[in-house]
Formats: sequence, structure tokens, C-alpha cells
Amino acid sequence: MRVATWNVNSIRARVDRVTDWLARADVDVLAMQETKCSDDQFPTMPFAALGYDVVHCGFNQWNGVAIASRVGIDDVEVGFPGQPTWSDKPENEAAAEARALGATCDGVRLWSLYIPNGRTVDSPHYRYKLEWLAALRDTAATWLTADAGAQIALMGDWNIAPTGEDVWDMEVFRDSTHVTEPERAAFDAVVDAGFADVVRPYTPGPDVFTYWDYTQLRFPKNRGMRIDFILGSPAFADRVTHGEIVRDERKTGKNRVGSPSDHAPVLIELAP
Repeated sequence: MRVATWNVNSIRARVDRVTDWLARADVDVLAMQETKCSDDQFPTMPFAALGYDVVHCGFNQWNGVAIASRVGIDDVEVGFPGQPTWSDKPENEAAAEARALGATCDGVRLWSLYIPNGRTVDSPHYRYKLEWLAALRDTAATWLTADAGAQIALMGDWNIAPTGEDVWDMEVFRDSTHVTEPERAAFDAVVDAGFADVVRPYTPGPDVFTYWDYTQLRFPKNRGMRIDFILGSPAFADRVTHGEIVRDERKTGKNRVGSPSDHAPVLIELAP
């Protein structure tokens, strides 16, 4: 089975790009983040035409997560137990955002996750990000406690570069989110709970990124960050036979369909 994750940066703007890649890459299940639409706005028909069922969680033009599968979708779950809530405005009641969607596809429990950005280190959103990650870690640990043999993948845009090698220049990000010690510790805590980075062994080394900003020729100069990950439970990790960052899908050009996301897909293969 071929499983991938991709921050698509607006599915309505990039549906042709995404479905074109799905067909070419022979992907069985794709987790998407930052779809930027409500459920009724999601363009399901192009996916259906390729044989994919889609589940989506989106409330407005912000955030949004989805899973497209051609091997079945069962036990859909919007949000995870204990997921923190957020409100940008004091007068609005805090609510869970469209950042987590789980489904079972061919016996594997897959989660499409869009971890909060954090904005700045002195922002309430940064504290929310750390609370969100802690809650995810605690809940995910209970899944493995309940069933050590469960096949689970936590996939998506983590908005964290876990090591210094995961950014093109640490000095540029020194005072920014994504690289702070608390964020990295929160990421490591999920790993310590039993979820391994199953792609890094196949994509080692510095300057191996999944995200490049659109500005200042960041992609041609390879000034990016590695912030998109697939973390797998032990039983899931044991099945992984290949992993890659599909860097070509960040490119533009006459042979490409539509405009690219600022993220590249991350793809793995699972043994039967």
C-alpha cells in the first residue's frame, strides 16, 4: 500500500495538481492538510473520478484536513479525545479547529494532522500549539497502551523542524517558532511515546526539506524546512519498505498541472 501526506495549501486552488499526482504516483491513501474550505466546498468529484472516497473536516477558509482513499474508509473520527480548543477573539467561544481527522484504511489507522503554527513565541497561539501537541501525545500513547500491535500513522504538517539540519539556516529562524526547544521537545515526546519517523531513514542528511516559502526564490535556492512527517507505531513502522519526499511536486513548469503548494508530498510504501 502506498500512503502519502501533503499540505496542499488550498484544495480548491490545487485539486488538478493533487489528482494528477495521485494518478501518476499510484497512491492508495492521501492525507491532506490546509484544505482551506468547508465540507460542502471540498471538490470531491475529481477524486471520485479516480476511484477515491474522501472524508474532510473543514469549517471555513482556514485550516482543514482530509483523507482520500481507494482502499476503503472506516471509523471516521473528527478530532482526537482531549484536543484543545482555540478562539482568536475573546468574545467568541473557543472551539476545536479543523486540524485532526482519523480513519481506518485497509486495516491501518491513519490520522491527517495540521499542527498549529504557533505564530510567534510570545503569542497565545504558541502556548496553544504546545498544549495541542501535549494532548496529541497523551492520547496517542493511550492508543498503544490499549493495543501495542495497532498500526497507526500520525501524518501531516507538524510545523516543527525537529533538528538543526531541518532548516536551511538556523540563524534565520533563531528567534522564531518551529525551532524552539519546547516545540522540539513536544515532537520528541510523541516519538518517545512510540511513534517513529518512518521517512527519515530513507531521506537522510541535511538540506532535505518538505517546505519552501514562495518568496525570495526559496525553492530554487533550496532554502526550506523539513516540517512534514509520518510518525508510525511500531507495527506500522515494521511494514514500511520505502519513504521519500516528492520534491518534484514543488516545481512549476510547462509539464506541471496547475500551481504548486509550498509543501511537497511525503510518500511511503507498506509491505503487505
